[in-house]
Amino acid sequence: MSAPLPPVPDADLEWKFIRAAGPGGQNVNKVASAAQLRFWLAQNQTLPAAVKQRLRRLAGQRLNEDGSILITARGERSQEQNRRDALARLARLIEAARAEPKPRKATRPTRASQRRRVESKKRHGDTKRSRAARDWD
Repeated sequence: MSAPLPPVPDADLEWKFIRAAGPGGQNVNKVASAAQLRFWLAQNQTLPAAVKQRLRRLAGQRLNEDGSILITARGERSQEQNRRDALARLARLIEAARAEPKPRKATRPTRASQRRRVESKKRHGDTKRSRAARDWD
């Protein structure tokens, strides 16, 4: 299965390959199989400003001070698989940012629910009051 390509130009992507920790035997010590994908969000011209803003929020700790998003993929044993995984993760992140959040519609509680809430509070207060120590003098 091929990874969906993110809708960004290659000029906004920067690749770096590093050695990965974990399983892989001697291969881990010799081959730089982990992929680091840096997406330069600040210089991107293809995404709308609203999507960029949501992407900044969704990126969380992956967002760097220089305005780039850093995604590290090291779960697979081959460099190509990690490269595809990093691209797929970036594409999912961008797709999530493209979805506009639904505006919240203000609602009011029903009269019956307000009544139930107040009655519940009164019952709870009565229970606590009945536990109080009484002074019989």
